[in-house]
Amino acid sequence: MLTIALPKGALLEDSIKLCQNIGLDFSAFLDSKNRQLQINDPENKACALLVRAHDVPVYVEYGQAHLGIVGYDVLREKNSQVAQLLDLKFGFCRMSVAVPENSKIERPESIPPHSIVASKFVRIAREYFKGIDVPVEIVPLYGSVELGPITGMSEAIVDLVSTGRTLRQNGLSEIRTLFESTARLVGHPLSYRLNQDDIATWVEKLSA
Repeated sequence: MLTIALPKGALLEDSIKLCQNIGLDFSAFLDSKNRQLQINDPENKACALLVRAHDVPVYVEYGQAHLGIVGYDVLREKNSQVAQLLDLKFGFCRMSVAVPENSKIERPESIPPHSIVASKFVRIAREYFKGIDVPVEIVPLYGSVELGPITGMSEAIVDLVSTGRTLRQNGLSEIRTLFESTARLVGHPLSYRLNQDDIATWVEKLSA
């Protein structure tokens, strides 16, 4: 039976619509009264798992799901050993460095050495600042990262930005885009190579 891991949160609705387009109906996940974490589609010999976005690559990497849908930002942060199969062209956003609007910092290279940068994407932030040779301390925050600069705890943040509205409402402005992110279809490398449970056919349907 084909198993696909679907992400909770912003990508879920579009992920379910995509599955519906190829005949897989997991729309029960959108029902606020539903508490199921696994839905079977016996007719198509498939099932879906509802998991945290950051856990999607884990379930795929360890073979509990043949396929998964997850943002490119998560793949960059997790560095999981999964096969990236398709860019699904939805969930557009960008990873950016932002500072207070009244800050004199106009680019990341101008951030004073040993400043604090807050981010929930610790790996991405650390690799970026190492790459531009700016020594900073990356502090992990997993709630409202914008509070870092607001409270004076951090000079800057590295965070995912969609419209930029949240940044503007909290007095922050972007000074660098690190990369753009979209939803990606990922697969378990060995299962895909061996075409277990006819994965290749499902990937072909999704690509169409």
